Formats: sequence, C-alpha cells, structure tokens
Amino acid sequence: MADVKVYDMSGNETSTLSVSDEIFGIVPNKQLMHAAVVNYLANQRQGTQSTLTRTEVRGGGKKPWRQKGTGRARHGSSRSPIWRTGGVAHAPKPRNYRYSLNKKVRRIALKSALSVKLQAADMLVLDGLKMNEFKTKTIVKMLKDLNVARKALVVLDGVDEGNTKIIKSASNIPGITTTQVNTLCVYDILNHDKLIVVKDAVAKIEEVYS
Repeated sequence: MADVKVYDMSGNETSTLSVSDEIFGIVPNKQLMHAAVVNYLANQRQGTQSTLTRTEVRGGGKKPWRQKGTGRARHGSSRSPIWRTGGVAHAPKPRNYRYSLNKKVRRIALKSALSVKLQAADMLVLDGLKMNEFKTKTIVKMLKDLNVARKALVVLDGVDEGNTKIIKSASNIPGITTTQVNTLCVYDILNHDKLIVVKDAVAKIEEVYS
C-alpha cells in the first residue's frame, strides 16, 4: 500500500491516504495503454466521410472524342478519376470504425495509466471538493493553490447537485476536464498533465477495479 498526500481546496496537506498497489502500483503495460488509446480514438470517429466514384459523378456518358486521329490521348469517359471533373478512385464511403477491447485488457490499461500518474507524482488527492454556487473563480483559485498550471483531469465520485456545480464551473477553463469514476478512461488520464482525484472517488475506483 502506497501512501498519498491528501490536500484541501486551499492546497494545504490535511492527511495521507493509503491506496491499493493492485490499482495504483502495478508495473505499467505500455502496449495495452497504447491499445486503449487507439481504441478510444477510433471509437470517436464519425465515419461520415463520402466522396463520389466515377459511377456517381454527373455526365460522362458520351466518349469525349473519337479513339484515333486527334493526336490526343484516348479516353472513354470524362468521369474517369484522371480527369479534373471525374470521380475519385477508391473513394472513401461512410463506415463504422468502432471496435471493442477485451475487458481484462481495458482494466489493465486503466490500472497502468493510474500507476503512471502516481509514480510520476502527477496525481493529487483532494479531501473534498464542494461548491455552493456556480463560480469559475473558485476552481481557478483551487488550481492555483494546488500549483496546477497545465492540463488537468478532475475525477469526481459521481454526478449530484454539488458536483454539477463543479462540472459547469470548470467547463470554461481551458485545459481542465471533469469526469466521473464510471466514465474514466485511459485516454483522458494520459492526455492531461495532472490527475486530481477526490478522496471519495479513490475509494470507488478501488471498489470497482480491485
């Protein structure tokens, strides 16, 4: 069990928290983390790209000019891909890029990403994150007190009235993303410089992924 410092919203150390080595202390598997990131990015693709093939371009039914005697190259249709107004060869069409990863692979990849952040001292645990009103300045001050100057991922234990205020208050701060334990993914963890986890969220992560 590794001990992690716990801070309040003012950046003061309040206590320490023992976190599970099974989740936050494994040897990171880079191959599986890469596979999880590629899978996430593939699943985000809309797959709506579409261009016209030679059979879909308007016109071109008549042979542009006779086969011989003109001195020009022979052509059978102005819809040919080599023409400026022709169709596209091997044209991309709408398709589904989604695919799924094995559950065991996803779990190991997530544990690896969490372990990477903890081992690099880029994971901060908050004793609590409470807001009584929608106020971006409160989140900005908290980040400043925690010395978080770059991209940060804030992990909440769930969505309730209080957490909704946090999510909306942080939504217009560049580089700051909020998420919950049930939507936590490898891409988000690795794509941010700092991982800020509420103490209650740590307990839920250990409960779900142990």
